[in-house]
Amino acid sequence: MTYRIDTMDTEATPFFKQENLQDKLKCLAEIAHKTKLVDRFNDDASRFDRYSLDLDGLLFDYSKNHLDKEILDTLIEGAKKANIQSAIEAMFSGEKINITEDRAVLHTALRAPTEQIPAELVHKITEAKKSVSAFSAKIRNKEWLGSTGKPLLHIVNIGIGGSDLGPAMAVEALSHYAQQDLSFYFVSNIDPTHICETLAKCDPETTLFIISSKSFSTLETLSNAKAAKQWLIDHLGKSEALGKHFIGISANVPAVNTFGIPTANILPMWDWVGGRYSLWSAIGLALEIAIGTDEFTQFLAGGHSVDNHLRTQPLEQNIPVLMALISAWNSNFMGADSNAVVCYEQYLHRFVSYLQQMDMESNGKGVQNNGQACEWQTAIPLWGGTGSDTQHSYHQLFHQGSRMVPLDFIVGVNSLNPIEDQQAFLFANCLAQSQALMAGKTKDEATAELLQQGMQASDAAKLAPHKTIPGNRPSNLFVYKKLTPFVLGQLVALYEQKVFVLSALWNINAFDQWGVELGKQLSNSIKSALIEQGDPLSCDSSTAGLINHYRNNIQAT
Repeated sequence: MTYRIDTMDTEATPFFKQENLQDKLKCLAEIAHKTKLVDRFNDDASRFDRYSLDLDGLLFDYSKNHLDKEILDTLIEGAKKANIQSAIEAMFSGEKINITEDRAVLHTALRAPTEQIPAELVHKITEAKKSVSAFSAKIRNKEWLGSTGKPLLHIVNIGIGGSDLGPAMAVEALSHYAQQDLSFYFVSNIDPTHICETLAKCDPETTLFIISSKSFSTLETLSNAKAAKQWLIDHLGKSEALGKHFIGISANVPAVNTFGIPTANILPMWDWVGGRYSLWSAIGLALEIAIGTDEFTQFLAGGHSVDNHLRTQPLEQNIPVLMALISAWNSNFMGADSNAVVCYEQYLHRFVSYLQQMDMESNGKGVQNNGQACEWQTAIPLWGGTGSDTQHSYHQLFHQGSRMVPLDFIVGVNSLNPIEDQQAFLFANCLAQSQALMAGKTKDEATAELLQQGMQASDAAKLAPHKTIPGNRPSNLFVYKKLTPFVLGQLVALYEQKVFVLSALWNINAFDQWGVELGKQLSNSIKSALIEQGDPLSCDSSTAGLINHYRNNIQAT
């Protein structure tokens, strides 16, 4: 049976097709815009306790949102009528919820204990895990030697999209736990500078390349893989060395063999694991090499803790569901046109880049599951970075800009690298930003502050409007005790499941990416026109003119 969120249950009505619900939420939003978050706290001494949840040591505080009991009850009731719980179970049970590609979505099975893996996948998953762990152990223990008998110390992951962003983010995030005599590099950009600058840091005798591509036909990945292959042959003088220096991760074994990688060095990918959800699979090989199987298992366990929470907790106490409902409330009713994530943890430097693909490639759709255009906004742009650096770049917009940007703050209580009181300063910065966004500073407060500093009343009156901070800007906080593989698994899975629940609310397919394909198709014909120097393509004058400009300025190599 092909699963569609809007038709699988005749008693379910998609969230944004519940007219009475939409009308009520619009009325509640009008009231919420006029209600100060500060007043909500003043009127409810238990607000933090009421609007925060703990998930195996990870605290989720959503109290600084434009929510009250009526708003939250209304959102939850709409989710129940949309039968979000059935959508969740359909994913976990292996129904083909990726309707445009007729595929199941079962990346969650990769992080589940054996007894919870669908029976038909147990052997595939357990064998793949054994292979990944075996490769990892041999490299970590210096048992896998290169073609000249030296151990492999430089690990170069070549991929793009989910085959790059996931492992690159995770290896950096968990570098505190990594084996220190190994170096990791991640190449994705087809710009030749990326592969050339990476290879300049490596020794061919001690370098292992991990080539990750489900189809093994991705232009960027294959171009960089061919460059790496030629570099290795140029330095080692023999193509047969490839079996000692290359691992392939793909569903297309013949293509990997043709490239020169032996079958024994190939790890599987499956069509029921999307690229941006593949970190839990063999795509996570670089991570397992870095931190070892025991810690990688903890990473999987953190992800599974979120899955278990999503499946078992009631919607009103379900963190991914609440994250999704709050996001839909802010974007569809409160007027937010972007979201931001700020991580007060240097190890999470690449986390936002990873989330951008997960969120915007998944939910950047304008067509419902039934093929009709959405009459509501779907995914909104996600951006952010690492605190406290972001405070000195774009937090100005958060505090005084004309746009309301809901934020997620992510912070740990303990540093993995403690120095005196610096972690306390970091934590204080995070809380201060969240508090300032909520409370702001009134014109009267700004005026009084200036007068107290000795400024003349007339000058204070002129300057005060510029120092006024409107406040009333929403944010969530995620607080963990210390960044561990388990915690990282939790954070990744929380955002994965938030994205999925949002897709169910918006009635769209989060697991295809047809918008990515058109550019790929066009780039092939444009590349031919650039290289073959024939007649320009039959295309718009801008593209034709730029092709000619390239031809006239390209230098012979």
